[in-house]
Amino acid sequence: QVKLVESGGGSAQAGDSLTLSCTVSGDSITDRCLAWFRQAPGKEREGVATLDRANRTIIAQSVRGRFTISRDVAKSTLTLQMNSLKPQDTGVYYCALEPAPFALCHPKMDPGPFRGQGTQVIVSS
Repeated sequence: QVKLVESGGGSAQAGDSLTLSCTVSGDSITDRCLAWFRQAPGKEREGVATLDRANRTIIAQSVRGRFTISRDVAKSTLTLQMNSLKPQDTGVYYCALEPAPFALCHPKMDPGPFRGQGTQVIVSS
């Protein structure tokens, strides 16, 4: 059974940094598309960043230059490093894993059934 568990959320001030982690069990994180999404209250889900099987990353325009995505295969962990946080970064962040080899791996992808429960990030000005 594939399980994804996020951690690292919390409260921050504008300009601060937070690091989110997503620990994956039940599946390898190599040869997988991995992604971070977020959802703010009253807003639609937004794809934040993706990391494909070739380790290519795509970062959403709204966070480009501030957020980075990476994976640690030894720890089976996906990380989202968030710098220069803004109040509009507030939301529930969750990770997702796409196992299908030819599926779309892009922030506009559907997160699919393999996703975590999310971790709350609150950024105040």
